[in-house]
Amino acid sequence: MVLLTHDPIDVAALRAHVSANRHGAILIFEGVVRDNFEGRAVLGLEYEAYPEMALAELEKIVAEVRSRWPGASLAIAHRLGRLGLGETSVVIVTAAPHRAECYEASRHGIEALKARVPIWKKELYADGASWRENTPG
Repeated sequence: MVLLTHDPIDVAALRAHVSANRHGAILIFEGVVRDNFEGRAVLGLEYEAYPEMALAELEKIVAEVRSRWPGASLAIAHRLGRLGLGETSVVIVTAAPHRAECYEASRHGIEALKARVPIWKKELYADGASWRENTPG
């Protein structure tokens, strides 16, 4: 399951999508809007995407997880539009038979998203705005 949405992300629906009796671990990662970046006060974020390419690349990431961690499941949702402080911008829900592979698959999901998916972030400040490149880490 992959999703781009202007609406708040339904974490419970993503969790339900990956849940299965074979899984002994479920990990939910939420990226949220913070109030600062490199010493500047951030008022909010604005996200844009190339939806067709973004969704296709997200599907590739899900397929990679299934291939590298057999039995694992992954769901990814990313918000678009303007978000305020504390709002969730991205959710990755990972389920796997064991915790180690669950953590590894989840980390792969977020890092691959940041490195490869055409989603752009504008940071909004009191004195202007700045587009920021997604970087792993």
